[in-house]
Amino acid sequence: MQQQTITVIGGTNLDLAGSMTGKYVPGDSIPGKVTVSCGGVAHNVALNLHLIGHQVRFVTAFGDDPLGTLCVKACREAGLDLSLSQVIEGESGGVYLCVNDPQGEMLCAVVDNDIVNHISAEFLAERMEQINRSAMVVADTNLNSDTLTYLLDHCTAPLTVDAVSTAKTPRIIQALEQSAGHRLHCLKLNEHEAAVLCDKVDPWDAVAEIVRMGVDIVYITQGSKGATYGAVQPNGKLTRGSIPAKRINVVNTTGAGDAFVAGIVHGQLLKLPPQQVLEQGQQAAIAALLSINTVNPEIKKYLK
Repeated sequence: MQQQTITVIGGTNLDLAGSMTGKYVPGDSIPGKVTVSCGGVAHNVALNLHLIGHQVRFVTAFGDDPLGTLCVKACREAGLDLSLSQVIEGESGGVYLCVNDPQGEMLCAVVDNDIVNHISAEFLAERMEQINRSAMVVADTNLNSDTLTYLLDHCTAPLTVDAVSTAKTPRIIQALEQSAGHRLHCLKLNEHEAAVLCDKVDPWDAVAEIVRMGVDIVYITQGSKGATYGAVQPNGKLTRGSIPAKRINVVNTTGAGDAFVAGIVHGQLLKLPPQQVLEQGQQAAIAALLSINTVNPEIKKYLK
């Protein structure tokens, strides 16, 4: 594969994940397995893309405490380009703490990632020339709406945004409304985030409504119901498609959405049609679902 530089912008944090092996009893300690790794949506997308075979530049803010130092070391050892990232003096690194049930489904999670607010419009302005040399740029909604607006207005490379969570999805609307062009190349959401964004339950209605908001390509994951896309063609016509979910023995659900984003970015760089891009996203997500790790080191085997 010819390497193309992809710039991924967003949060990184230390992941503490507890996976139960025993039955859940409220208020009690449960036998299980605890793993510690560097994570965060943008970090996981970046690492997945690197493992697929792309050259990845990761733009993030690290704390200068032991947690942040561990993440810097992990990113460098993984082969990510941190030349545009920054260690923020006097700040604590981000932390993500989650608990999964014996089936691998997340019961709850707590995130402490205020450091991502240092990735501001001013922060990106100093780096925009290098960022715009990318084949594609990926950002997550851990960035605030003003920073996302700046990206919409100044990023000349195709920009893909991951909605991250229902709480942060409204930042996409705010950014589109505030931006001069009111356009976004690609948006990935799950069905709950899509419902927040456009108040549509049916995925076909959701992609049509989101496209009308100014998004050229929309990918919506629906868990056990599969995934759906909507894309605006050069003639202005909307095309839509979907794929059913595949039956697999899920090991861990954490990181599946991040892998899906990496898969659709990979598919777009291969210049595949949206339906096949959707399939690449699904295959990448399956790789994550079948691994105890948040990022499956063998993800490349699942993709074209």
